[in-house]
Amino acid sequence: MESPIALVTGGNRGIGLAISSQLQKEGFNVVITYRTGNAPAGFHAVQMDVTSSESVDEAFTIIEKEFGIPEVIVANAGITKDTLVLRMSEEDFTEVLDANLTGAFRVAKRATKGLLKLKRGRLIFVGSVVGSIGAAGQVNYAASKSGLIGMARSFARELGSRGITANVIAPGFVETDMTAGLDENRRAEIAGAIPLARFCTSEEIAHVVAFVASSQAGYITGALIPVDGGLGMGH
Repeated sequence: MESPIALVTGGNRGIGLAISSQLQKEGFNVVITYRTGNAPAGFHAVQMDVTSSESVDEAFTIIEKEFGIPEVIVANAGITKDTLVLRMSEEDFTEVLDANLTGAFRVAKRATKGLLKLKRGRLIFVGSVVGSIGAAGQVNYAASKSGLIGMARSFARELGSRGITANVIAPGFVETDMTAGLDENRRAEIAGAIPLARFCTSEEIAHVVAFVASSQAGYITGALIPVDGGLGMGH
């Protein structure tokens, strides 16, 4: 049998690259999308701008023609424009929602055409703990990640009878280039609020995504799955 195809948006760096690497280890034929920069070696790659329906459609057309129908979709691409709410422009708000929430919708909607033909599939949305608990300076980002939960659960109800699941993975604070730049006092303050007292690694998120993408997770849908060290428990 041919390896199933997994598509990871924003898979060229950070969490997306870790997810892509883990899915490849699990036997998936991984295709990543990227908007700018260079694609990493070792993966099939297609340029896609999730803020453009035309770009999303063109990328899927190329992927379906060259590799086949992706049956695992990881909607990971996103942006941040953090600032306190009194300084946040309407453009700051709408641009983040367009990339993180509407962009995920564009990808999932286009992917659904193929999944319905296959009569199986996984829609996996990469959310955030702040979508449930909020965060100062991230009104736009928190709103976009919160919206993924309702969207994923609606996809789950609409497509479940066709063997298609939809779930949200919600990371907490992750060891990235951005968080590495925090001063030690701020890192200690954040870690002190986390029951496990440390930041998450991208690989820990990737392992959970790989499980949700697997056949073992076939009866999990409409779920919000935290990978946050207990930061958002109860939400």
